Amino acid sequence: MPTAFVLINAELGKEEGILKELRSIALVKEAHFVYGVYDIIAKVEADSMEKLKEIVTFKIRRLTDVRSTLTMTVAEGI
Repeated sequence: MPTAFVLINAELGKEEGILKELRSIALVKEAHFVYGVYDIIAKVEADSMEKLKEIVTFKIRRLTDVRSTLTMTVAEGI
């Protein structure tokens, strides 16, 4: 099952709203606030790479107040 971790930079003060929206997206399995360069990390699992790409591109990246993202696709899980 294709899996990716999406690191998200949010507009200042908008993190909570983005987190709530992320948690309502069906294929987002986890979403958390983090400290550091990024504000939020989300774990996404899909049935195919195409579906994974669709969720990141058309759902997550287009959320209001998302400034930027970095997607790390899992190469191998243990």
